[in-house]
Amino acid sequence: MELIDSFLDYLRYERNYSPETVKAYGSDLLQFEAFLEGENGESKPLAEAGSREIRSWMVMLLDGGYSSTSVNRKLSTLRSFFKYLLKQGVCQADPLRKVMGPKNKKRLPVFVKETDMDRLLDDIDFGPGFKGCRDRAILETFYLTGMRLSELIGLKDEDVDFLASCFKVTGKRNKQRLIPFGEELKKDLLEYVRQRSDAVGAKTNAFFVRENGEQLYRSIVEDIVKRNLSKVVTVKKRSPHVLRHTFATLMLNHGAQLGSIKELLGHESLATTEVYTHTTFEELKKMYNQAHPRA
Repeated sequence: MELIDSFLDYLRYERNYSPETVKAYGSDLLQFEAFLEGENGESKPLAEAGSREIRSWMVMLLDGGYSSTSVNRKLSTLRSFFKYLLKQGVCQADPLRKVMGPKNKKRLPVFVKETDMDRLLDDIDFGPGFKGCRDRAILETFYLTGMRLSELIGLKDEDVDFLASCFKVTGKRNKQRLIPFGEELKKDLLEYVRQRSDAVGAKTNAFFVRENGEQLYRSIVEDIVKRNLSKVVTVKKRSPHVLRHTFATLMLNHGAQLGSIKELLGHESLATTEVYTHTTFEELKKMYNQAHPRA
């Protein structure tokens, strides 16, 4: 347990991982440690685990219903952990060097059609007063910038530059980037600020707030997005991340370069952004099959 705590402190304070990520890494390691204690009735220290034990754990997880994605995520935790142990001189060899994870099935990102988003923002009534104005501004901000849920919640008043028409957001691993916005969103954000000033006042420096002036919770924003998307779509996933996918897909469909979309989304690798090329190709195939008489 001491090694795990030391590793988690390393992630938390030296690598600047988020609390949620650190918690997930800790959960994975405790699960693997429990597996080692129960395998063949023999207890084996975590630092002495070999490739045989890791492969056995993989099989157990897959047999237990875990997806290949989840298993590979847990293997990624072990890879980081044993690299840390090597660096600290606790072990002499990496047991994952010859361990291959299961192949992931490629799942295309879910997104909302442009016509449905137009209907939501142009025709749907979000309700009167501060709450209605705020909820519409939140949906617009997700759709027109592609920012993450955590980034939107973390916005402060000083992060919204109306003069330059851009947001300064803090993404994963505390990396900051600028996201521009257009005149339509600027107008609606200024109206939101006016409504907030009248209804709530200045109780915190958070940009998007609750009716009591305090910062929004994740669950509140998720409910706002789900409730309003339900008015125009029937897809199962109706989350802020779906709007992030929608932003990226729409930008690509309208001619934006992958490199530009990568920077706007805050992706570290272009490979992460390339998934949207598959999404748009699937949409093209669907349109072709519907439109061409001999398709």
